[in-house]
Amino acid sequence: MGKSIAFVETSGVSSDELKVLCREIIPDVKVYQLIDDSLIQEVNANCGPTPFVRRRMMEYYRNAQELGVDLIINQCSSVGEAADSIMPFLDTPVLKIDQAMAERAVELGRKIAVIATVESTTGPSVRLIESVAAKMGKEIEVDLHLVEGAMMVLIEQGDAEKHNRMVLGEVQKAAKDNDVVVLAQGSMTVLLPLLKDIPVPVLSSPRLCVERVKELLEAQG
Repeated sequence: MGKSIAFVETSGVSSDELKVLCREIIPDVKVYQLIDDSLIQEVNANCGPTPFVRRRMMEYYRNAQELGVDLIINQCSSVGEAADSIMPFLDTPVLKIDQAMAERAVELGRKIAVIATVESTTGPSVRLIESVAAKMGKEIEVDLHLVEGAMMVLIEQGDAEKHNRMVLGEVQKAAKDNDVVVLAQGSMTVLLPLLKDIPVPVLSSPRLCVERVKELLEAQG
């Protein structure tokens, strides 16, 4: 029997892109997507995961595990720390979508800009990068830029052009003073075609995550 994975997603905004990346990078792997867009709405309304969100996440993770998958991927940066608290109660390994991106950012530079489009992501994203740096024994500086409301423009209004106008200036500003720029949400990949002239690396999580998934599945044998 072949390998299989499950994405647990708090919105469908990046679901199509994840499917495309999986077909490209891990075409022989069965991919499940468990999507509940009410989760991100509650997270954003409360500036972080509520106990109710955590309980529902636990159920989705258990559902994914019962599918018999080899790996579960937490798709949402805003609930990354909630995923950390759930992992010890599962038999199936869990990968956070932004783990590989955080590691690459720390490898690339000391001054790291984090661009976020919703407040609930800022803390988890910054703490993840700081944690990775500590484990790697590297001193870093994190420069946080919040473009408040941009993610909801993309999710609720479906207006990628307006989202990009809101975010692009912050990316350009951050690139002047940092070694690398991190796009905190996977949904921000809609901005990538506009970033070709940015003078420093700009990292987004979906592709790096799926590449990491491939490595982990191959290591499982």
